[in-house]
Amino acid sequence: MKLTKYDHACVTLAKGGRTILVDPGTFTPDAPRLITEADAVLITHEHFDHFDDGIVLAAMWNRPGLRVYGPAAVTAKLAEQTPPEAAGDLGERLVTVRPGDSFELAGFAITAHGGEHALIHRDIPQVDNVGYLVDGSIYHPGDAYFVPGASVPTLLLPTSGPWTKFGEAADFVRAVRPDRVVQIHELMLSDLGQNSAAMILGENGLTGLPLHRLPAGESLDA
Repeated sequence: MKLTKYDHACVTLAKGGRTILVDPGTFTPDAPRLITEADAVLITHEHFDHFDDGIVLAAMWNRPGLRVYGPAAVTAKLAEQTPPEAAGDLGERLVTVRPGDSFELAGFAITAHGGEHALIHRDIPQVDNVGYLVDGSIYHPGDAYFVPGASVPTLLLPTSGPWTKFGEAADFVRAVRPDRVVQIHELMLSDLGQNSAAMILGENGLTGLPLHRLPAGESLDA
């Protein structure tokens, strides 16, 4: 399976000529193109940096076979923007995902984990958040450091945002015990912040594992 990293938390996973797209949000300039090339879309949660409802809905109108999977708030938002006469067709292609679910999608085996977005502040409601373990190989946690309770060869690790903390990120890596860590959700880090992340979370820091930083559009095999 080939993992390709794009800006912020967006990635594609490809094998056997099939591709799934995870979290095409407004911080990802390539999202409109990527969604036209994907066989299906996974959304971890409803926040705009992970879920651009405008491009997702447009893609579903333009591509009758495209299916979108996400928490109830995601599928409800897309359904609310659908005219009543088209609700039946679109509704069949909107799949609500809950923690504990498992399903096959475009040739990939998916299990769903977690349930809640990490706490930003007590005055900000915690939305639903679902992490996806794909083919038992790659885990995208969305915006939460939820340990999936399964073997995770490649962990996608969020490192910036109003809810993140390097100490919690390190404990997350230690608990998951992956073979490899790939940084995501890093857009808010300056160069100095990136150096700090590498120092604290990297091989010579708290996790003992290299923190792989993939530039947008670059890939690795998983």
